[in-house]
Amino acid sequence: MELRHIRYLLAVADHGNFTRAAEALHVSQPTLSQQVRQAERALGVQLLDRSGRTVRLTEAGAAYAHHARLALRDLDAGERAIQDVQDLSRGHLRVAMTPTITAYLIGPLVHQFHAAHPGVTLTVVETTQDRIEADLLADRVDLGIAFTGTHAAGIENVALFTENLSLVVGSAHTLAARSEPLPVQQLTDHPLALLSRDFATRSHIDEYFDDCEIAPSIGIEANSIGALVEFVRRGSLATVLPDAITRAHPDLLPIALAPALPTRTVELLRRSSAYHSAAARAFTAIAQAATWST
Repeated sequence: MELRHIRYLLAVADHGNFTRAAEALHVSQPTLSQQVRQAERALGVQLLDRSGRTVRLTEAGAAYAHHARLALRDLDAGERAIQDVQDLSRGHLRVAMTPTITAYLIGPLVHQFHAAHPGVTLTVVETTQDRIEADLLADRVDLGIAFTGTHAAGIENVALFTENLSLVVGSAHTLAARSEPLPVQQLTDHPLALLSRDFATRSHIDEYFDDCEIAPSIGIEANSIGALVEFVRRGSLATVLPDAITRAHPDLLPIALAPALPTRTVELLRRSSAYHSAAARAFTAIAQAATWST
């Protein structure tokens, strides 16, 4: 069994079709079929069920594919370890974070990291918290930045800072001149623009409303922090944002709620069993040493 046999088998399993898998691998379909048959002969078992319209792994194939994926992940990590340069004159780091954090955190972090290590290529991915942990476990990213909570097995976390949130309005909003905290029950009189429900921030806000036993009036849902900012600064809608984002926009005004919105902890996440490159260790050190104004 050779490494290419494993990669070919997994490609067919992922695509469910020899033709599409061959196109993705840039090999001919007969070559791909021959290589997979060689793998089956070497193992003495049928790995693929070719009887239907979609090619599927057999029970034996699924068991083998699970371990094959783990082996490839470790091999890829080994290649990165060999290429890792301890003086950080070169390298590659993959970082994922939630969209809310991206809106105010990534700029300062990237600036500090690139200034210190300009030879290291940095890939930044914006995604959901659940996907960050899945990508860490699958070795698709090296580090993640997300919020505290119950993490998947195999994920270790390092606390970075505590994030504060407030109700936010534009300068023309009826609440703009208010200096006293707003009882949360009165919020039902003011339509909100909030992040869509697949965001960790939205879950945090919804839990607060549930605890306060109120049903806010939600006029708009969006999957973009930038869109929320535009909706609020130009109209009569209010939203909930981290204080750091609000301070970055002079035309947005924070309004305290009573009871106050709960704070939450921002954490750096990584796979506990992974090889942590010099670049990952350097990025972690910069994130931990930063003095965050939140």
